Amino acid sequence: MSVRCSSSVGMDFGSVLFGERLDWMLNEMWLNVLETGGHQAMHNHAKSFVSGVVYLTESDASACTAFMKSPGGTDYVFKNEHAQTARGMFNADKWVSPRPAPGDMVLFPSYLIRAVPPNKGERRITLAFNAIPSRLDSWGYAIRFGG
Repeated sequence: MSVRCSSSVGMDFGSVLFGERLDWMLNEMWLNVLETGGHQAMHNHAKSFVSGVVYLTESDASACTAFMKSPGGTDYVFKNEHAQTARGMFNADKWVSPRPAPGDMVLFPSYLIRAVPPNKGERRITLAFNAIPSRLDSWGYAIRFGG
């Protein structure tokens, strides 16, 4: 079952990923409960283009989602890396999201590898989902997803 999502946030994220505002369909959704000491191992998601997390409870600073570059190496061979460069989400080998508040949502490409370190705080509950665009078109080679 797919759920259509035409929110401004989703459409704008489509612009960032694909250069065009697109309608989206949620193709999977689940609840994560991370108890004290719990963690999520490194993973990514197949069968989707965008993944997201909605934070339903407070999250301890120890359990912020960490995003990592693929160990297979899909980036440039040459880097601009020295003592004066600032590290950020696009040039770091690992980037940890800021501490979220209840109600915050994080969207990211599904292919990104991510993990959640051991939770040193109280129970952390999130709603996670995967989404696909209603269509993609590459110079006339178009595909439509869903019904």
